[in-house]
Amino acid sequence: MKKFVAAKLHGITVTEADLNYHGSITLDPDHCEAAGILPMEFVDIWNKQSGARISTYVIYGTRGERQCILNGAAARTCQVGDQLIICSNDFLDAGAVTEIAPTVLTFTPENEVDEILTYKAQRDEAGKLTFDILKDDQAQPIPYRAKTA
Repeated sequence: MKKFVAAKLHGITVTEADLNYHGSITLDPDHCEAAGILPMEFVDIWNKQSGARISTYVIYGTRGERQCILNGAAARTCQVGDQLIICSNDFLDAGAVTEIAPTVLTFTPENEVDEILTYKAQRDEAGKLTFDILKDDQAQPIPYRAKTA
């Protein structure tokens, strides 16, 4: 079994941090449903400003409010206005990599969905794995540049 990306909210802005609330992250159900993230699902969170990395579970907030609230101990890892990457995961057999198509939402600074992307791995004619980022479920990949050493 390998750990794969199942869904991702990329660049969502922290709207509040509540140290005194039960631990978790509160997110807009509209965002979660669009990406495929469930309530009480554990997610990895990466803060783009500080580099902090944490894991916690999702609580659905108020629909349409575009909330991203870090609660409890997680509130210590961010400031209002920080951008986060929130990633849910699945454990699958390695061969399943060509069968999955995780949804990735990118965001404006106001937490409105900017783009809906799909990650897709497939095998070329030689059997080698390729990776594309598809925009809005279209057949044409958007430019992706892997960093080279």
